[in-house]
Amino acid sequence: MESLLTYISIAAMMVVIPGADTMLLVKNTLSYGPKAGRYTVLGMATGLSFWTLIAILGLSVVIAKSVILFSTIKYLGAAYLIYLGIRSFFAKSVFSLEEIQAQAKSPAKSAATYNKQSFMQALLSNVLNPKTVLVYISVMPQFINLNGNVNQQLMVLAAILTLLAVLWFLTLVSVIDYAKKWLNNPRFQKAFQKSAGLVLVGFGVKTGI
Repeated sequence: MESLLTYISIAAMMVVIPGADTMLLVKNTLSYGPKAGRYTVLGMATGLSFWTLIAILGLSVVIAKSVILFSTIKYLGAAYLIYLGIRSFFAKSVFSLEEIQAQAKSPAKSAATYNKQSFMQALLSNVLNPKTVLVYISVMPQFINLNGNVNQQLMVLAAILTLLAVLWFLTLVSVIDYAKKWLNNPRFQKAFQKSAGLVLVGFGVKTGI
């Protein structure tokens, strides 16, 4: 029980510390509204579930030990974050949820399109994040009893990490949406969008090093 509480504390710290996921969530929520933010969270959870399945199949250890596979995931993830950052930096405008809903009946992008886009961005960001692999092969094994059902314990630990991430990021979506009436200034959003772009590029470069 004590080791489980220790794991929960460590997992909570890993989730709360701001990273690429946090910046992506803030950007999508401010740009496209709270629903897009929740789809971003869903994408993150799906990405974590993907790595849980990989870990259960034993492939995460294989990937970590294979320099080629690990490097491929690492550089693809870095390139994707840099791409998102550049795209955010050079975007011409930030849309409010009201504007998206007003365009829903037109041939232009609908709210559903932005939600799907937010989901896919978060999913790819997590699937291509090599640090997630390291969590599964370096942090979680320390809290697994080898005399028990390893896969079952791994699923429990992964479920705890995913649940903590979902709860934290959904809370962030609510806070951002509540504060949006103060943050809805077009000049602020444009400045934030460029700043978010630079930060994402920074995370991409850091991931690739």
